[in-house]
Amino acid sequence: MSALATGPAVLAAARSTVADAARVATSSKNAAAASVRYRRQKVGDVDLFYREAGPVDAPVILLLHGFPTASHMFRDLIPQLADRFRVIAPDLPGFGQTKAPPRGTFAYTFDALATVVGRFVEALGLTRYALYIFDYGAPVGLRLAMRHPERVSVIVSQNGNAYVEGFSDQWGPWEAYWRDPSASNREACRSSLAPDTIRNWQYGTGADPLRLSPDGYELDIAYMARPGADEIQLDLILDYRTNVALYPAFQAYLRKHRPALLAVWGRHDPAFLPAGATAYRRDVPDAEVHLLDTGHFALETHHAEIAALMRDFLARRT
Repeated sequence: MSALATGPAVLAAARSTVADAARVATSSKNAAAASVRYRRQKVGDVDLFYREAGPVDAPVILLLHGFPTASHMFRDLIPQLADRFRVIAPDLPGFGQTKAPPRGTFAYTFDALATVVGRFVEALGLTRYALYIFDYGAPVGLRLAMRHPERVSVIVSQNGNAYVEGFSDQWGPWEAYWRDPSASNREACRSSLAPDTIRNWQYGTGADPLRLSPDGYELDIAYMARPGADEIQLDLILDYRTNVALYPAFQAYLRKHRPALLAVWGRHDPAFLPAGATAYRRDVPDAEVHLLDTGHFALETHHAEIAALMRDFLARRT
């Protein structure tokens, strides 16, 4: 009798154990998917470093960083996407852990960066992907999109500019260098690489200091202090003028192909104004725009919010 009486309790306990085991298995599977792998891929003379997470057969998101950072800027975002997506974040030549030839043997131009990333994409066999473009990653990614529009499913622009109205009034030294690439104008741009500029202007402007970890800007400062890094960056600052010249072509691509587009910007960015985000609607009328209460490096303080917006948008638009 007692054995029969305890039968339902035993069965309930067994069911609970099975359910717990299933939850643990699911949690372990999700944790494994979100685990970041650190890899390298040879692309010609470039030894390209990249971070990857998520199932290899999942839809791909290609994350393209900006100046003066590297794929480290995506350290908090990647785990929040990797349960549903294969997330890939390379370090561009001249940045982070990627090893590229020195100046004089490799042209540090945005065309060259886009060519390397394009060959990287082909080496990995990526035929369809969503593009996350930030800062320098915007002109690199939009070059990729123009060259192979059939590969791009979605564009997520996080403070990634493609419109002249997106420029603030803080570009004076760069614009002077574009007009006249003299030694003195080049030297005037060197302040953009200074630790205080990176820490306080690029990262600090408009960001909640209580949410702003020093990890990102201190690593960027260290990268910029490496021998030869300053001259590479000054070359890219000069070549940035080619991006502005391509804005009409970028916009023509957007009008013609109408990719699903999500613009998520820190509204207090000292370099790229909110007008640059809303301008996307001119060429992609159904673009969705969200302005967050933070600065240029929005992921440093609002990675959870951006991940949630991306997951919702990608679920609806892909």
